[in-house]
Amino acid sequence: MPAPASTPTRYWTALPDGRVRCDLCPRECKLNEGQRGLCFVRQAEGGEVVLTTWGRSSGFCVDPIEKKPLNHFLPGTPVLSFGTAGCNLACAFCQNHDISKSREMDTLADQARPETIAAAAKALGCRSVAFTYNDPVIFHEYAIDVAEACRDVGIATVAVTAGYVSPEPRAEFYRHIDAANVDLKAFTEDFYFKLTKSHLQPVLETLEYIAKETSTWLEITTLLIPGENDSPAEIERLSRWVVEKLGPDVPLHFTAFHPDFRMLDKPPTPPASLSRARQVARENGVRHAYVGNVHDVGRQSTLCHQCGEVLISRDWHELKTWGLDGHGACRSCGTPLAGVFDAEPGRWGQRRLPVRLADFDAPALNGPQSSPLRTGSIPSLATSDRPAVRP
Repeated sequence: MPAPASTPTRYWTALPDGRVRCDLCPRECKLNEGQRGLCFVRQAEGGEVVLTTWGRSSGFCVDPIEKKPLNHFLPGTPVLSFGTAGCNLACAFCQNHDISKSREMDTLADQARPETIAAAAKALGCRSVAFTYNDPVIFHEYAIDVAEACRDVGIATVAVTAGYVSPEPRAEFYRHIDAANVDLKAFTEDFYFKLTKSHLQPVLETLEYIAKETSTWLEITTLLIPGENDSPAEIERLSRWVVEKLGPDVPLHFTAFHPDFRMLDKPPTPPASLSRARQVARENGVRHAYVGNVHDVGRQSTLCHQCGEVLISRDWHELKTWGLDGHGACRSCGTPLAGVFDAEPGRWGQRRLPVRLADFDAPALNGPQSSPLRTGSIPSLATSDRPAVRP
């Protein structure tokens, strides 16, 4: 069945002047009939706001979960990743601008009904489905429908997001999400306003909400841009805020920038800047800080914060050492590691496998599941046997 041309949404207000206001994110776009919001995918139609991308995707791929990046959520397992088009931020440095800044419906090549996505994830042996490449906030209704279909068959859902969302839709969204990596782009309002055309405070509120009000596993990524958000003083303020407001066990990922989109005048992030940011974070109480987009086994590995033993070593996105017992604790000293873990690590490695959704259909969920892609038994993430988030 083809995807609908548009889908009704819930978060909008009719204004006295005949326009409608989209209430999904703090941008609160006020739209005349036929006009789209900055995100491109939400449009005024018939006196309401509709979603124009329900059931359509820019493509699907099986990735390692570490690529999201999530280092403390089902390590080593495969995740079925997809995005749509558009974004509610306007980052000058966007690393996925061909998708997130797309204004072409041709970008949305795959028909992708929620039941089909769930069927594909299960048949491929994926433990989770990730909303990524562009921000799932803007396809709120579609993401929730996919999450519900996945939950019905024991598949977890992951949001890779900038966290720029209003309180009521935020609460609904995170009731359906098992893990999130939130992109905290900087720790100054000046950076957010000038380089993303948004504001810092709503993102901080989202982070606090996830950490304090939900069971969603949370990790944070900051892309370090030379001369913009990489000073030790800013990293120190960011790290202290994370420890004080979210807790010391929330992992921080500092990743390397490369010149892209409208920011071609900045050099790539030096590895030394990433190492320094990680060190500053650890000195300020962050127990698990990582570097990304570079090859650095030591700084991409997970250590026991109590005894310093290597718990999970990573070579790019491939797991090497596994120092956890069957309960997610350090084998050397017994200290629990915060996160969601199976008794054994996944074995997907660092493969990237493009997937054609047309090869899967929902009825397959009712029959036996098998796939030549599986590299070992991967149990379902059913509610009854779901690993606990460890303190």
